[in-house]
Amino acid sequence: MPAGPLEKDTCRDFVLPRLKAAGWTDDQIVEQFPITDGRIITVGKKHRRGDALRADYVLEYRPGVPVAVVEAKRGYSIPGKGMQQAKRYAQLLDLPFAYSTNGKGIVEDDRETGQETEHLPGFPSPAELWARYRAWKGIVDDSVADALVLPFNRALRTPDGGVKEPRYYQRVAINRAVEAITAGDKRLLLTLATGTGKTFVSLQIVWKLWSGAWRKDRKPRILYLADRTFLIEQPMAREYVPAFGEGPIWQLQGDAKAGREIYFGLYQSLAAGGDVEGLYRQFAPDFFDLVIVDECHRGSAGADSSWRAILEHLSPAAQLGMTATPKRDDTVDTYDWFGEPIYEYSLAQGIDDGFLAPYRVRRVVLSPDAHGWAPTQGQLDLFGQAIPDGLYTTKDFERVVSLLSRTEAAAKHLTDYLKRTDRMAKTVVFCVDQEHAHQMRQALHNANSDRTTQHPNYVVRITSDEAGIGKGHLSDFADVESELPVIATTSQMLSTGVDLPTVRNVVLFRPIGSMALFKQIIGRGTRLFPDDDKLSFDIIDYSGATALFEDPEFDGPPERVDREEIDDEGNVVEDHVVAEPEPTYDPSPTDDDTADPDDVDPRQKLYVNDAEVWITAEAIYQLDRETERLRLVEYRDYVIDTVRTLYPDPVDLRARWTNGVDRQAVLDALGARGIDAAELGERTGLVDADPVDVLVHLAWNQPLATRADRVRRVRKEHTDFFERYRPEARQVLDELLTKYADYGIDEVDDLGVLEVPPIAALGSPAELAARFDGADQLQAAVSELRDRLYAA
Repeated sequence: MPAGPLEKDTCRDFVLPRLKAAGWTDDQIVEQFPITDGRIITVGKKHRRGDALRADYVLEYRPGVPVAVVEAKRGYSIPGKGMQQAKRYAQLLDLPFAYSTNGKGIVEDDRETGQETEHLPGFPSPAELWARYRAWKGIVDDSVADALVLPFNRALRTPDGGVKEPRYYQRVAINRAVEAITAGDKRLLLTLATGTGKTFVSLQIVWKLWSGAWRKDRKPRILYLADRTFLIEQPMAREYVPAFGEGPIWQLQGDAKAGREIYFGLYQSLAAGGDVEGLYRQFAPDFFDLVIVDECHRGSAGADSSWRAILEHLSPAAQLGMTATPKRDDTVDTYDWFGEPIYEYSLAQGIDDGFLAPYRVRRVVLSPDAHGWAPTQGQLDLFGQAIPDGLYTTKDFERVVSLLSRTEAAAKHLTDYLKRTDRMAKTVVFCVDQEHAHQMRQALHNANSDRTTQHPNYVVRITSDEAGIGKGHLSDFADVESELPVIATTSQMLSTGVDLPTVRNVVLFRPIGSMALFKQIIGRGTRLFPDDDKLSFDIIDYSGATALFEDPEFDGPPERVDREEIDDEGNVVEDHVVAEPEPTYDPSPTDDDTADPDDVDPRQKLYVNDAEVWITAEAIYQLDRETERLRLVEYRDYVIDTVRTLYPDPVDLRARWTNGVDRQAVLDALGARGIDAAELGERTGLVDADPVDVLVHLAWNQPLATRADRVRRVRKEHTDFFERYRPEARQVLDELLTKYADYGIDEVDDLGVLEVPPIAALGSPAELAARFDGADQLQAAVSELRDRLYAA
């Protein structure tokens, strides 16, 4: 029975004509509308993309203003077969209408009524859907609707020179904010994970408000507030000036100029002189129409914050808070001031959609952190100060007691890790304070003397103490074209707002008692940079900070967590999982990450350099696909569980492996779960065996045969096969078997091996094929050889 027309035939012959009959033009019908890029899957040292989400059609009332999703299925399918898919896409795009069709029948899902309707005579017209969309949104005022249909700013460019278009979640955030602001809402909050483009979202919101008729008598006046210089300098230079030009933009620095429209200012500058004499009071309360508060979780909305007075003074304006931090105890004031988010896009969602880099966690436990450190009776520090008796733990290190040998052990371990992975992988190390950042920089400089002799700035410190020098290092470190510096130590300066797309390692060498700070720090690695193959990153945790914040609802669990044991010199002793739970850090009430750790007075510290330090463990955590929770596993155990889940028995797995097409399907299934067959032997120590034999051996405890064993068996048990060929042809088959024994099945599958010594010495590919009476016969012989190898 014929299968009927394909989906593309249904689209071309049936769907498009019916859409156009309803009044939809080519400009309003977006075919294969991209929604996500597809999750990045790390397989060993390689990466691949999962399936991207694309809607067959998205119907736009105006360019960039979608109102409905249409999914088409083959003609023999029921009309509603694509409805679940269409509803999923519509929900992501924040649309009320989803349609499924087989070209003849049409099914509609309407989120306004909650009803699915079959047997529609045709698609609704653009005017009808727009009116229904407005009703669903509750948009009565035409000025609100007019603001929504305004086009996006298209001045910004992607690295390849194309127009930077908003992603689906950015469109939703922009449209919801514009809708709320033009409708008269005064306080709004957008919660978007670090690396998802909050500044770009703010630009497009301002553009629509500035370009439309929100203010009838003049252009709206906007104030962009932040608490760090680079948080206003970067948006101005990278987004706002290219979009608006320099004319309407002004940075507030002691002069309350009233003739501009888009202002950028630091809280500190506006509040200079105290609440009474602050610069902000030179502006009338209703001067600004919109105040955008970047990183609003930090201080401005706090009930006891001196900066709250700025927001209170400017309360007639709409106030839009932007943060990467969801509601937690340490951000409750932010939510009390701005309200619940009008839209939230999490790190977990960003990773799943393929817009953010997935991460792995390597938890390294140093002996003082695992067991605590206690001084001997009457012990003095380096400067002759008496060290009070007691047990000092992670929260005390570098605040009360500075264990210099602990810093050196961590520096050596990190250096060894980079030597095993990539010496030029950009790495940022977060330390307790500026002094600790200096000590870590020095220890890393000495541990990498083979590099620092050639590159003095291989390791640098970037802190406020460094002033202009530090700012220069930061510029070089953030520059995607600059290889140096490679390692940057810091305390808080790099924790937020800095765009570091090429960072591959985020190192935590400080306890963290704030969820907000933790998320900001981790965000330094989430940005993708495909041009440099930066598609994932590693978190290396020396202080137990990552154990505090397993927050899968927002962040998504890491792909795995490695844990190592090393000796007091920082050398790795074993790489395995310990059974007992790892030490955790219990932040004391006085450990306040909202305070500047650089305020710690070095004269109050005790310095010890003769403490014996070693690293006790390093472990692997894997995400359980069923429970979506992390579990502590050893690599072999993970392989065993995965193989047993995918395949019922060894017979089934071996049967699939024999056929080239089915074998690739097995490899793809394993790769999707992070198991790379090419690295399987290396990671399990079974490098001489075929991957299928390793899998069967691990999963079902069958005796392990090496590739050489298979070759011996096939030669002994399948003599009839070899005797069918002339001696000169058997010579080629023998060489292929030797290649297989040495390197694996890929050498048999790829006939390009015929052009590589030693087989190439036997003749050209054409001459080798002649030994089998033709290329087809050669291909058949090799194919049968592969089958017999796996049958042996």
